[in-house]
Amino acid sequence: MALTGPALEAVSLYRFFHAGDDEVLALRGVSLVVEPGEVVAVVGPSGSGKSTLLSCLAGLDEPDGGQVRVAGHVLTRRREARRAALRARYIGVLFQSDNLVGHLDIGENLLLVQGLAGRVDAARRAELLERLGLGTRAGALPRELSGGEVVRAGLAVALVNEPAVVVADEPTGELDSSTEHDVLDLLLEAARSGCAVIVATHSDGVAAAADRVMELVDGKAAT
Repeated sequence: MALTGPALEAVSLYRFFHAGDDEVLALRGVSLVVEPGEVVAVVGPSGSGKSTLLSCLAGLDEPDGGQVRVAGHVLTRRREARRAALRARYIGVLFQSDNLVGHLDIGENLLLVQGLAGRVDAARRAELLERLGLGTRAGALPRELSGGEVVRAGLAVALVNEPAVVVADEPTGELDSSTEHDVLDLLLEAARSGCAVIVATHSDGVAAAADRVMELVDGKAAT
């Protein structure tokens, strides 16, 4: 997807939660601009706001203040149906787990995601699975896959619509070093094709491979 401006822009994001009588500020004025083809690693200790930030960037959560734009489209303060449509078209989301619908085989998972974006393309599904080493596994259910295959299938779901942005929340957190290296290579390959990649991570290897590192401390970008 060729873009003439930033793939993603976040301006002064705030997010707070209530815990009893206490108010917890998860994000405190975080801003971020990511260009097409750029890889940004978001690092910081547990509880620093990384997952909250990525959920807001992906339109899975609504910030209490600030704005997110993806591929030039405003994502914040839109009806959920509109956010879901923008997410399906422009954003691929990759988590540590739960990237796949368990009762659907891998091909059906990809077809579902394409259908949500209104762009069903059998050739794209087949080409992507082949490139990820899953060409013979389209008919397999998630429970029939190895750990590495599950991760690659989840990445296929994130990439099948050729998104402008991939948001990955600790995608290598529970993987061995070899599989982590494979996932990192695939994310870097997506970036080389023009996709912006934002990945929250505790991995030194992932952070070292990124073009830029953003550190969060207590919900604020460290300076």
